[in-house]
Amino acid sequence: MTNRIRVGLVADPASPTEIACLLTDLEPPGDRDGEDWTIEIVSEPFTMDSEDVETALVRLRDHARQHDWEIVIGLTELPFRDGDDRRYLLTETDPQQRTAVLSLPALGGFGMRARARHAVRTLIGGMATDTQAGHSEPMPRFTSRWRLLVGMVLANRPWLLVPGLKSALVAALTTGAVATINSTVWLLAGSLQPWRLIVATIVSIALIVAWLVIDGELWDRPDNDSADARERSRLYNTSTLITLTIGIIICYLALYVVNLAWAMFVLDPAIMGGYLQQTLDYGDLFVLTWFVASAATVGGALGTGLESEEAIRAAAYSKREEERRTRLARAQT
Repeated sequence: MTNRIRVGLVADPASPTEIACLLTDLEPPGDRDGEDWTIEIVSEPFTMDSEDVETALVRLRDHARQHDWEIVIGLTELPFRDGDDRRYLLTETDPQQRTAVLSLPALGGFGMRARARHAVRTLIGGMATDTQAGHSEPMPRFTSRWRLLVGMVLANRPWLLVPGLKSALVAALTTGAVATINSTVWLLAGSLQPWRLIVATIVSIALIVAWLVIDGELWDRPDNDSADARERSRLYNTSTLITLTIGIIICYLALYVVNLAWAMFVLDPAIMGGYLQQTLDYGDLFVLTWFVASAATVGGALGTGLESEEAIRAAAYSKREEERRTRLARAQT
């Protein structure tokens, strides 16, 4: 006779839900003949009230009762910490209630889906047979913060910033196209040493990141003066800055490639060199495009609004947590 176990996965929207949908075909290990898992998914925002994982466990138990699940696991993109030594945790488990929470960023950024699959299978298998006292699985002490940051940044999906900056990119491309055929820009680009071009690139990217943080109100401030609140804000803000920087670098490279293609198509370095009374070749186009990309990034992007504020706000953990709390508060009223 087959022992069918109903398992519920309650996942944060977006990436955690996508991962959960890939886990519906999980099967028991081969040494468990006669056992079968039926996995159901609910997509719902988590909030942990200042990283209080017990809050999440209570809500998961409520879901288990509502859906008649025997085992329930929460998949969240939020980090949470142990109450005693304050180490970041991978999982928090209550085998007696057959309830667990898995922090996806704690799995690290790369190979997250495969690791999540292994972790969820291990949790289900353990709770199906073990009903002893709950336990926590901490992350390695010396690598936990960096591993968690990588997971949080990839959970932010920085590549999705590109559609959110579409109008800014169009403005920057227009600015770059005009600047490319300007003789003064050619003279300026040719006079700059490589280190100045590097500084211009860094400054242009930093200015856009700062503008997005300020304009989108993405900077998280601690709820109180406790060490935990300050640590959480530092973690959120660091992940936001890294996410935005990666997204802007992607936009910068796209701008460079398009402007380079445009310059090679419309410009003849020999003609421009004769006009400027200098010897120019196609290699100078790479330097010109480099300078133009930095100037257009600032001049074009800062002068236009955002295509999608949602894409920008999605880069910040603090904003998504704020939206979770708002949605839950509305659901409870």
